[in-house]
Amino acid sequence: MPVYFYWGEDDFAIAKAAEALKAEVLDPAWAAFNYHKIPPDDSGAAIEALNQAMTPPFGTSGRLVWLADTTICQQCSQSLLAELERTLNHLPETTTLLLTTSKKPDARLKSTKLLQQFAQVKEFSPIPPWKQEQILAAVQQAASEMGVKLTPKAAELLATAAGNNTRSLYGELEKLRLFAATASNGPLNETAVAALVTSSTTNSLQLANAILRGNIPQALAYIAELIQNNEPPLRIVATLTGQFRTWLWVKLAIETGERDEKEIAKAAEIANPKRIYFLRQDVKQVSLAHLAQTLPLLLELEMSLKRGADDIATLQKVAIELCLLCRT
Repeated sequence: MPVYFYWGEDDFAIAKAAEALKAEVLDPAWAAFNYHKIPPDDSGAAIEALNQAMTPPFGTSGRLVWLADTTICQQCSQSLLAELERTLNHLPETTTLLLTTSKKPDARLKSTKLLQQFAQVKEFSPIPPWKQEQILAAVQQAASEMGVKLTPKAAELLATAAGNNTRSLYGELEKLRLFAATASNGPLNETAVAALVTSSTTNSLQLANAILRGNIPQALAYIAELIQNNEPPLRIVATLTGQFRTWLWVKLAIETGERDEKEIAKAAEIANPKRIYFLRQDVKQVSLAHLAQTLPLLLELEMSLKRGADDIATLQKVAIELCLLCRT
């Protein structure tokens, strides 16, 4: 009676995990009878899913019931909680129950605690854009899954192009897989990747670098492009905050005389100490005092956006302030 609870904003990764469960649980010959994906449109969706989960499967297959986009871990009535508890305690061995949501579960709710007791809980959230080592590792893992061999430089280029967008990553890897089938057996190099992969023209890390250099026109152009590409403003701020915090830690280590790159990487929560050399170059021309002042400005920016301030105007205003600060 396996129960799975997947949550997070990476809907593509959740869908792939659900497809993997379908392949594992269902006999294709009986899938039409034993697979039920229940959308949240109906107010009784949760009860319907629990009722289906208690139904024995047809034929030789197991049964998979997927309650999609559920709010059961954000709000749960007493009657629904009682039904959930009854079902989870008596779920047939032949049933796999999958619950998914984009929202973080409320740990205070009894329904959340109940699912944590019975279900395998897994988070599917995008990797923060500033954690480049994790993004590169995700690219290498996805390439391995799809049987696409990449040189280290090619993997880095693909990581830069796709960023933390899982849907884009797998789409680009599919193109590379088809190309590799007609090419030699060796790994694809960066030339092949550059020719085939559609690279996003900008990302929030490029915005951070423009701000650090004090380049106001470039920073404003990046903001306009990010908004045009539907990048959520709060995600832009989160990336800027993470990157400037990293720069601050590196600058602080330099100012205090720390020279061990491994120790600096540990303090700045950087997986690859080799990045420290490049981060040192980034912050060479910016003072510690000015870097320290960037974080309160970014916190103020986040609060303004959460209070409903105009996205573009607010981002532009604070970006200019940050650029002027980094210039000095």
